[in-house]
Amino acid sequence: MTLLVDFGGRHRIISYSVVLVHLSEEAVWKMPLFKRKPFDLAKPPEDLEPSDLVYQVRFTKEIFRDYQEYLNRINLYRQRVWMCKSTGKSNLTYEEAMVMEKNAIQKVQQLPNDLVAPALRIIQFSMLSLRDLADLVTKKLQKDLFVGAELYGKKDDGLYPCRVLKIVENGVGKMQYEVALLGENKKITENAILHGEDLVWKKTPFNRKILKSFIRESTCRSIPWVLHEKLAQKHGISTDLPEELRSKFFLQGGQLVNRTKKRKNENRNNVGEANGESGKSKRNKGETGKPDASKEENNQPEDEPVKYPIDDLLVKPGPDDPLFTDRPSPSRDFNVPMDCIGDLLMVWDFCSSFSRVLNLWPFSLEDFENAICHKDSNLVLIVETHSALLRILIKDDGEYSLALQNKKRKSKISLITWTEYVCDFLEMINVTELCSCMTTIKRGHYGLLDANAKLGILRELVCHALETDLIRGKLDDLIEQRRALGATVRGEALEYARKKREEKEQLKGESNGLEVKENSMESTGSNPHMAENGEENGDMVEEVISSRQSNAFVNSRKQLNGQSKRGEKQKLDPKVEAENITNSNEKEAQKQLTGEKKEDQEKKSKEKREQRKEYFKREMEKRSIRTNPLGKDRDYNRYWWFRRDGRIFVESSDSKQWGYYCAKEEVDALMSSLNPKGERERALQQQLEKFYPRISLELQKRSKDLAQKIALEEAVLRRSTRVRAPPRENPANAFLKYVNKWKED
Repeated sequence: MTLLVDFGGRHRIISYSVVLVHLSEEAVWKMPLFKRKPFDLAKPPEDLEPSDLVYQVRFTKEIFRDYQEYLNRINLYRQRVWMCKSTGKSNLTYEEAMVMEKNAIQKVQQLPNDLVAPALRIIQFSMLSLRDLADLVTKKLQKDLFVGAELYGKKDDGLYPCRVLKIVENGVGKMQYEVALLGENKKITENAILHGEDLVWKKTPFNRKILKSFIRESTCRSIPWVLHEKLAQKHGISTDLPEELRSKFFLQGGQLVNRTKKRKNENRNNVGEANGESGKSKRNKGETGKPDASKEENNQPEDEPVKYPIDDLLVKPGPDDPLFTDRPSPSRDFNVPMDCIGDLLMVWDFCSSFSRVLNLWPFSLEDFENAICHKDSNLVLIVETHSALLRILIKDDGEYSLALQNKKRKSKISLITWTEYVCDFLEMINVTELCSCMTTIKRGHYGLLDANAKLGILRELVCHALETDLIRGKLDDLIEQRRALGATVRGEALEYARKKREEKEQLKGESNGLEVKENSMESTGSNPHMAENGEENGDMVEEVISSRQSNAFVNSRKQLNGQSKRGEKQKLDPKVEAENITNSNEKEAQKQLTGEKKEDQEKKSKEKREQRKEYFKREMEKRSIRTNPLGKDRDYNRYWWFRRDGRIFVESSDSKQWGYYCAKEEVDALMSSLNPKGERERALQQQLEKFYPRISLELQKRSKDLAQKIALEEAVLRRSTRVRAPPRENPANAFLKYVNKWKED
């Protein structure tokens, strides 16, 4: 029988017999809680045939025959609804809770055996909260000393480190302890007999956090805390209920039952039976009146819809999927062997990234590849690359520099002597595969070496150069510069957020002021003269009416003010009304102008922020520390993009096959073939979308340069043999014209 097993996102098929052996050896641990309740694992399917394909969860070892059930269980375990029973921490995934529980149990097991029984006696049937109980246990256990405990002992007005060797009882009833005083490296200097009050803990072997986990692990219920029956029997602790708790609790079937809750449940059930149906049956029945089967299956959750993204290998075609295009096949027309592509890219990327430090003028990847395959032994590009890397090693004053001093070689590397320095380096590293090339190099036939040997030498040079102080110092500088840029970006973001908050508060204050003003205008009326008349009339009436007629007066006053306002509106002068309209129009025009200015300012500030963001992105890329892959596809193929080349390289999962995309249309087809329901392909798609404008620009530029090169090559071929250009003028041989413009004098 075979199994599809989830190994951290990857799914492998293994034999069922291997799983059975692993399950038999698996240690038993407490399962995490599902929404604070125990959760039962799925039972293995019955009647399995050897030809059946089953699915197994990596961390629970559960086996499923149905793919959808397996997928639902995986999605459930990934949700943050689980709780660690030992620590009480919630909002975890199943695996996080399981790891946390395992670590907590390991810490609990560090509690000294001599303290376990006293701690359990304090815990049994305690009515304290978890925090108070842990404090009480800590306080009492500090007084219980045991053999092997390391403390500080008071002797001759001094405090000395010591270890308890023996507990001695005197006739008075007080405990005395034979201790060994410790010197340097915990060596015993002398023995002494000390009283308990003369011993002080150096560091207690437990703390509140460990004790909380210990209490949770050793009990089956809380308040009162009840120990597991087997654990209590092991340490000789009574399981009989204390006298003071028998009025509130009683034992039933080995479980502690609360009398009050039991009585309430019985009363509720009696009421339900009187109505023709018990409360329990009501809860367990659905709308059809039949028992709810989903709640009878040991607290098992119902199947939930799949939440994407999930592992790419688990994604299956769905009816709502868009039309994915076929993934284009990458080009594989490399000049060097396929197993050398990784070394070729690594060496070229290092030389391009640290060209200033190496004093090496940058060159293209095509030129570097052509130079590696060329048979000329003193090609300038190859000589300058080796010389730049060797100079870094010489400046480091390391092993290579000492080897050159022993051979009394000069520090200046020339076109004639560079192979001698390469042979000295090969002797120092003593790599068997590369040392066999020394004879060919010493004879002056470096160009006859195969590409594997050439790139192998350069790879070793790069690895040793990375360990030099010069390169490490440059990396440290880049890291500090990136941190400074990051701090600047965060500072500007915080400043912008602060200004936005202040503007919101200011607008809120202005709006509140306007509301207060409008309310006051409404209460006094639009005409001040009318308001004065209303107040005079109100004062006259208030002098006449009595306190019993106050409610009627308020209503009459409202009617009086309403009549006065209507009368005033009818008596308004047309000139005044025209002036009011003119003033309102002017105010609206002014508001519109202010709003337009504000919009222009916001637009300019937004453009400025975008420019700043682009600036910081460019500065960060200039200080790039290393090149990381864009991501992986469904089959774990890695995708690389080098800013200085433009192409997207594809590396197989086993790093044995390479390819590349060099056209914008190929990149578009690649992006359209990625399924965002998968975790890896979604991340890859996001990275491609992020860099798409730059990738497109680089590929278009590359296509134009390639078209120009082809046109030049065709022009050279059309010439007659008498005026044919020399080989170095052919664009394909541009690497032959390389000159190191940054070469050290």
